[in-house]
Amino acid sequence: MSTLTRWRARAARTRLRAPLVRLRHLGLDSTDVFLASYPRSGNTMLRFMLGEALSGVSSNFDQIQRIVPEIGVHGEAYPLVPGGGRLIKTHEPYRGKYRRAIYIVRDARDVMFSSFAREIALDVLHVRTLDRYVGPFMQGKMTRFGSWQAHVDGWMNSPLARTDDLLVVRFEEMRKDLEGTVARCMEFLGKKVDMPVIRAAVLNNSLEKMRDKEDQARTLPKSPGEEGRWVGKGAVHGWRQKLTERQLEIIDESAGDLLDRLGYARGTNQSVGTTPALST
Repeated sequence: MSTLTRWRARAARTRLRAPLVRLRHLGLDSTDVFLASYPRSGNTMLRFMLGEALSGVSSNFDQIQRIVPEIGVHGEAYPLVPGGGRLIKTHEPYRGKYRRAIYIVRDARDVMFSSFAREIALDVLHVRTLDRYVGPFMQGKMTRFGSWQAHVDGWMNSPLARTDDLLVVRFEEMRKDLEGTVARCMEFLGKKVDMPVIRAAVLNNSLEKMRDKEDQARTLPKSPGEEGRWVGKGAVHGWRQKLTERQLEIIDESAGDLLDRLGYARGTNQSVGTTPALST
């Protein structure tokens, strides 16, 4: 990775980011719907499947920004939502400009481990071991989006959650039933649920096909190594046998109550490894 790219990744975690975030949220409409999640929670997979099912256009990395754009590049996106709204991807914490959203939540331990592995591969970390990463990550110091628990709690206790304007999708359930998840999202968006169309979108955006699309993308920066890929392995409970008991204790201390509320058993009650994965 270039020095400039590393600098941008680190600068994004500082106060330099706040003015940029405000600019990215200009030009939103009350009819827009957001596909939201904490990073490394499965947003890209659902984004591709929904984009294809909604538009009828095969999803790929070179044109997805016109179909389901990221926040900040949504100006020219297709109006795919009833009423002329757009479906817009965001990793930002909840804010009042978000009027309706699909929120993807994934086990904090898989999110943390996936984040560490990718950032080590991209060489954007100033720490080199998982032992030194876990605590700051759970404190929200390792990503520009704050802590996992604050992000999840903010969305799931937002005003949207007290109405019918928030659909929560659990990553683990999505992986078990991709077609059913896309159908639920289509219904939430007010679109016709056409199972043959949904099935085709799911088949064309399997992990294997999405990784092929990543390799073939002309505009997507290529990441070094397997762990640096944009499209992860999509593991469910991949953290098991990889995190030590002490690492899991740190996670439970920071987010144990939220893990309980979400139905994720605390890590210290399950099988754990003996050495930090990916430590150097």
